[in-house]
Amino acid sequence: MNAPLQPTSLQDVLALAAHHAVTSRSEGGDLHPAAGVEQLRALFDIPLDTTPRDAVAVLAELVEAAKPGLSATTAPGFLSWVIGGSHPAGVAADWLTSAWGQNAAIYQCAPSAAVAEEVASKWLLELLTLPSDCSVGFTTGATMAAFTCLSTARLAIFDRLGIRIEGCGLAGAPPMEIFIGEDAHVTNFAALRYLGFGSDHIRRIACNDAGTFELPALASAMEDSTAAAKIVIGQAGQMISGAFDDLTALSRLCREHRAWLHVDGAFGMWVRASERLRYLAQGAELADSWSVDGHKWLQLPYDCGFAITRHAQYHRRAMTMDASYLTRDERDGRHPSDYVPELSRRARGFPAWVMMQVLGRDGVGQMVERHCAAASALAARIAGIDGVELCHEATINQLALRFTGLDDAQGDALTRTMTDRLNATGRHFLKTALWRGRTIMRVSIMGHETDAEAVVGLARDIEALCREHAAAANAPLPATIET
Repeated sequence: MNAPLQPTSLQDVLALAAHHAVTSRSEGGDLHPAAGVEQLRALFDIPLDTTPRDAVAVLAELVEAAKPGLSATTAPGFLSWVIGGSHPAGVAADWLTSAWGQNAAIYQCAPSAAVAEEVASKWLLELLTLPSDCSVGFTTGATMAAFTCLSTARLAIFDRLGIRIEGCGLAGAPPMEIFIGEDAHVTNFAALRYLGFGSDHIRRIACNDAGTFELPALASAMEDSTAAAKIVIGQAGQMISGAFDDLTALSRLCREHRAWLHVDGAFGMWVRASERLRYLAQGAELADSWSVDGHKWLQLPYDCGFAITRHAQYHRRAMTMDASYLTRDERDGRHPSDYVPELSRRARGFPAWVMMQVLGRDGVGQMVERHCAAASALAARIAGIDGVELCHEATINQLALRFTGLDDAQGDALTRTMTDRLNATGRHFLKTALWRGRTIMRVSIMGHETDAEAVVGLARDIEALCREHAAAANAPLPATIET
């Protein structure tokens, strides 16, 4: 006979979770996890009981096991990756989403979730100044947003050529070529692989120093292509430099070749919410589809991305799942699963609805401007420090720095060492990357609490390390060698 479930008060369980959540965000925690993998395994890998346990006790154990391995990714000093700060209002809405337990598959299953997503989609298009008749899918992030958009593109392009791949499949379709910059984000290549495109289908185009298309090289490659079906993937916010493709020119080129233009705008598309910075993504509205992250500059909790396309009919054809038990009525509202690869999924529209209301158009734009101003301020400070250099101009919120040595190898080693020393202060979370074959330190200013004042300390610490290194390098050699 099964043992009865342990009686636990709903209030006690949720109150404990709320208490620890508030404590965690208030205290901030350590930027760098204190525990190594073996210690974390020892904390988590406890025996699995045969009988049910009290939920409050188990939650308390989870907190104690997890705390040593948590990074303070919402803190101002977290500058390593383009990760948003999970705004408290979005977190609270996400808690309610979990508590309500809505499966946002079809309207009849979760009417409020469907309508919240419908309205949030309308607001999103207003924020990004995209055509109001575009369709929007709420995905896990930009990777699945790209997958969704490119799946839509594949269907639409072949359909225009008179080929219905729903019937003949890709085996019955002519070759398709995808044109993408060598420095495009890895998630785009992953999405293409998931869709069945191999390296023979993908034309990697040379990029300029900012990591965006060399337009003459792209134009030449498209002119040489004999494929009737073409997709071009542009960038609004290159992952290292933050640079933007000339999206107006890309759109013109795609029209000439009847190609689909997809824009990877995971974080860069949000500049369109700023009157002052919108020019950077000028021409983005001319594309066919866009992938955007909500858990970046909209500061939503993980996970949320947006797959946006101006071709709603193809979007639904590419994604819709039908079954007899998925009952639909002509009076129904939006069916969220018609726009994403998932059927069962959380109601991502609730937190998105809340965050767009909390921030408003001006709030999103001002936050983007604040982060970009912080990057420019840091770049200006770095330019005056001997021993460190900027690898590109500050376009938006992204910076790549490199500590200089006698040669590239020494510069690589020094950059890794200096990054480790900056992290050792406990005030910064930074990582290195490769850029143009050299090691750089990447700085991404994205969290909603981060501003120009927050990066002054980083500039100060970099300057101190450079002075210390220069003093050590110039120290006189000892007169005699001790034996």
